[in-house]
Amino acid sequence: MKQKQMRVVKIKTLRDFWEQEPNAKVGLQLWYRKITSRRWQNANELIANFPGADVVGNNRIIFNIRHNDYRLIVKFQYEIQICYIRFVGTHKEYDKLNDISNL
Repeated sequence: MKQKQMRVVKIKTLRDFWEQEPNAKVGLQLWYRKITSRRWQNANELIANFPGADVVGNNRIIFNIRHNDYRLIVKFQYEIQICYIRFVGTHKEYDKLNDISNL
């Protein structure tokens, strides 16, 4: 039986964002294709495959999109291969977040 690959919840969030910020489209699409291309076991494995990404706790990782112009925060549930888009925005919008611990 084939193991399922990572599934992204709320891909619409990414689509809505790149419609507002067209420069983010290619980077977000590349991220999506890479994330959904395989089964991820843990944060260390993800970080090894996404240079510049950072673990921020509670199974969340911040990804830099398009040379850090944009930030993407994603929460992972590795055991069921689902990830949830928690935030996507410009680096400037990310800098304005007061507390990312509840994202």
